[in-house]
Amino acid sequence: MKNPDNLDAKGNQDDGLGEAQGSDRRGFLKTSLAVGLAATAGTFALNLGAAPAPGTAPAKKKLPTKWDESYDVVVIGSGFAGLAAAAEAAGKGCTVIVLEKMPVYGGNSIINGGEYNAWTDKLHMREKFNLGNDSSDIHKNDTLKGGDYFGSPELVEILTAEAPKALDWMIDEGGLELRQILNRTGGHSQYRTHTCIEGVGKGFTEALRRIAEKRGAKMRLKAKVSWLWRKDVESPVLGVELETGRGPVNIRARKAVVLASGGFGRDVPMRMIYNPTLNAGYNCTNHKGATGEMIRYAQAVGADTLHMAFIQLYPYADPETGILDAPAVYPFRGPGYGIVYVNEKGVRFVNELERRDVVSRAEMATGGKKTFSIFNEAMIPKMGTLEEANKAVAAGRFVRAATLAELATKIGIDPAVLTETIRKHDGYLKDKKDPEFGKNITPVMVSLEQGPYYAIAQWPAVHHTMGGLRVNKDTQVLDIWGKPIPRLYAAGEITGGLHGANRLGGNATPDATVFGRIAGLKAAAEKI
Repeated sequence: MKNPDNLDAKGNQDDGLGEAQGSDRRGFLKTSLAVGLAATAGTFALNLGAAPAPGTAPAKKKLPTKWDESYDVVVIGSGFAGLAAAAEAAGKGCTVIVLEKMPVYGGNSIINGGEYNAWTDKLHMREKFNLGNDSSDIHKNDTLKGGDYFGSPELVEILTAEAPKALDWMIDEGGLELRQILNRTGGHSQYRTHTCIEGVGKGFTEALRRIAEKRGAKMRLKAKVSWLWRKDVESPVLGVELETGRGPVNIRARKAVVLASGGFGRDVPMRMIYNPTLNAGYNCTNHKGATGEMIRYAQAVGADTLHMAFIQLYPYADPETGILDAPAVYPFRGPGYGIVYVNEKGVRFVNELERRDVVSRAEMATGGKKTFSIFNEAMIPKMGTLEEANKAVAAGRFVRAATLAELATKIGIDPAVLTETIRKHDGYLKDKKDPEFGKNITPVMVSLEQGPYYAIAQWPAVHHTMGGLRVNKDTQVLDIWGKPIPRLYAAGEITGGLHGANRLGGNATPDATVFGRIAGLKAAAEKI
């Protein structure tokens, strides 16, 4: 498998010079930067982000001569990772401020599908519903395989081992409530996807917010960070600059800054730098603030990135708007219980248990403009609630019919074709074998012999950026020479290296929560 980041055996960038020459090159770069900044040391901040004209010095920003505010830990972003970090840092007695640039908290986290992968939980739902065996190692292997083995085994092992603990923590301390269902979603070999009772990410963000606020963390909305302060390539991060209507406000971080501001899916020029095919013609499931500037600011103070070209499409978004609402999560939850995907002709086109990138490519290969998920009312308790389904029908997101023929007519498919497709699929469930696509048939999959029937239209939209800042197991942000940048941590979608080429659905919430907790604890342990 080709190494997309040209890494040597130690995880450093391999520039082809060999170990000795590579070390000399790193020393030369550091010396050059030091010389360039020496004349203004103590006055100007490090800024590697602006390309200077030939023969000129990099663009300069003056370091603050005084700080307008000071906190022990400054957290950028108020999604899963930021709230988890704030909660843990505050729990250690630190003064913590969470800075959120949007007018509401939560980022992509609050609008996500409300899914959380963990191989076990304190409610023992897998055992309760007799859904087979699972373990941290099985979850780890699924995650590595799902990312084409580009993901870091060390980070993935932490994710899968700590995910159940973080889930139980939110239940015990944050009042999180889970639905009494457990899904097997695309790319997973076992039933491990938990869903909060709200059916959207707000269930998890509210639990984390409650823990953070109970412990004393403060949050500020409409607080857009416009710079990271660092003196030079050997010094720690000092704090951040806020953009305000009355001018810049500088906030000192006595212990550390934690970056948890998410990915860059909404920034079309930025994503096209790394994947030119993902132009403005693609819808995006993300909130409008997912624009990646904190990645760029971190790069300007020396941070390294990896896997930036790995950008995921969500195959079940609304074809017209790209929205990921509660109805759009049903196609994701349904594969383990027998949901069927069909194209505009009413024919299956993919193994429904395939991971998201495979399903997205298969959809686009149909040559149509949308595909459909087909399910019946008996499946709904396995994926959500009848109340949700009724609301989705009223909103025009679900189409409901008494018979398959009526459903087909309503969604513009030949009734005979759709009826035959479902008849064959029901036969595969009985035979426990799928000769068309090799789907692993399990006993809990539901036959579509009985209605009422439902359909939802779906199409790929930009969803998750797997690449981002390079971090180590302690969530320290690493610089371009592989060294931790002092007092700078990161967690969640702003980081890269965990998910590899493709993120398995339901892994984002534990990723952000687990590593957010680590970042908060490590930041709190810094000495003033």
